[in-house]
Amino acid sequence: MARVTGIGGFFFRAQDPDALNRWYADHLGVINLEATGYEDPGWFQDRGETVFFACEPESTTPGPPPSQWSINFRVDDLDGMVEGLRAAGIEVEPHAEEYPNGRFAELADPEGNHIQLWEPNAASVARDPGPPA
Repeated sequence: MARVTGIGGFFFRAQDPDALNRWYADHLGVINLEATGYEDPGWFQDRGETVFFACEPESTTPGPPPSQWSINFRVDDLDGMVEGLRAAGIEVEPHAEEYPNGRFAELADPEGNHIQLWEPNAASVARDPGPPA
């Protein structure tokens, strides 16, 4: 059976797309601003777990209403990422507790879209079944 193998893109509307794309490139490194066509590389993710989940209408997971989406980025050094964001004047709130799958922090982009950062722990990484045969 054919199956999805990963996320190929994430597209959303913005009030100021150029500024928001620059913010994501500068602070999170997920956009290649030099890419102008199909021959230019996009952002290549490291192998790791991705959760895809629809929430109840009253859930705060996507951020405060009227947010309809939230994105969670895996990071390799949550403390370093938080430090860099704060040094750039970006408000970011690490969770006080560690969860069974790792550590998290919350922030918003300049247009108020909810972003969660996740540093997976060893137990989370160990769930990886390896590349498909």
